[in-house]
Amino acid sequence: MALVRAATLLGIAGAVFGLFSPALAQQDSAVLFRNIRIFDGKTASLSAPSSVLVRNKIIEKISAGDMTATAQVIDGGGRVLMPGLIDAHWHAMLVRPTPMAALAGDVGYNNLLAAAEATATLMRGFTTVRDMGGPSFGLKQAIDEDLVAGPRIYPSGAMITITSGHGDFRQLSDLPRTIGGMLSRMEQIGGSMVADSPDEVRVRAREQLMRGASQVKLTAGGGVASPFSPLDVSTFTEPELRAAVEAADNWGTYVATHAYTPVAIQRSVAAGVRCIEHGHLMDEASARLMAEKGIWLSTQPFLDLAGAAALGPAEQDKMRQVVAGTDRVYGLAKKYGIKTAFGTDVLFSKALADKQGSMLAALTRWYTPAEALAMATSTNAELLNLSGLRNPYPGKLGVVAEGALADLLLVDGNPLDNIKLVEDPAKNFLVIMKDGKVYKNTLAH
Repeated sequence: MALVRAATLLGIAGAVFGLFSPALAQQDSAVLFRNIRIFDGKTASLSAPSSVLVRNKIIEKISAGDMTATAQVIDGGGRVLMPGLIDAHWHAMLVRPTPMAALAGDVGYNNLLAAAEATATLMRGFTTVRDMGGPSFGLKQAIDEDLVAGPRIYPSGAMITITSGHGDFRQLSDLPRTIGGMLSRMEQIGGSMVADSPDEVRVRAREQLMRGASQVKLTAGGGVASPFSPLDVSTFTEPELRAAVEAADNWGTYVATHAYTPVAIQRSVAAGVRCIEHGHLMDEASARLMAEKGIWLSTQPFLDLAGAAALGPAEQDKMRQVVAGTDRVYGLAKKYGIKTAFGTDVLFSKALADKQGSMLAALTRWYTPAEALAMATSTNAELLNLSGLRNPYPGKLGVVAEGALADLLLVDGNPLDNIKLVEDPAKNFLVIMKDGKVYKNTLAH
């Protein structure tokens, strides 16, 4: 009876954590895609009919025409094989809960909620995300250990902010803050950390690196979701920003800052920040400076107020200002040739997360389908490589090339002709592979 009871408990645990899911059980050491045409993540045209052999998590060989190998064979029937998609601005722990639940809810439940969303993210074809703030280290570990199906995560850990800055979700009743005193709830759970001097910034940055951050995130200006953070304000001083840059540089990686306004952008660049997140209120001078210095822009095609329902009236007004700046930021990025990454920055809305592919397709307002798809694959992968030796997944991502990591999608149709195919991944992504493992294969049925 004791053995039966133990087996039952193990079965329940496996069901909860996905240990025995069919997707995770499909771990063939070799998979051969044949009769496919390739979008390699860079070229604006498809290959001739080809074969791709995946072995031990790597794309081992690409051959024109047919190929034979001892492997699981997936006949693409002339369909398109492309790299897995990458979201360069994601918050894995903050997609599904409400703002209040994220701060005050049960941590165990929130982690399970994030795990469910991670699986959904992978099933939308996003095989990698760059997490730009939140306690995602445990989720990343669970995914890497195959306890949960989900994308690769490049974690930032807690976003670092100042008193009253974007990311400071304390109440006025929590003031005044005692430096060195008890941490607030948001700090205890690792959502964000308050730092009000270069020394404090240095400590908080080093803590995230110690926990496994691949890059460090600071909020250099005001934000939409934070209740005491007007969009126009500049937060960290240049010496404070530089303290984080020095800490990250010592670890061989970089700092990215949340920054909308010219002052926040220019101050970040002066301090040595390598990537600006958002930038929707930038001006010509800021764009020119970023281009001259080779600074990355990681921005999002915000075109409407989707997701605003979870926010208060003041926050919704700030969102309107950001949405109004979307055309301008992409226009300036193209005009000055700024290195631009694609992300979605979905918060507090499962419904909006389900439209992750639609946000990618929206890039065709400014780019060709091939340019948009390259941005969400090979270009985003270039940004990930800024992590240097802190890169948790060393190897080539975002491309279909020999020697690259095997994150692949088989698409029912040609996304270079019809990018809207990515809006319905359940229908149009017939095979989803990450790290050489097949997580979805509708052709097998």
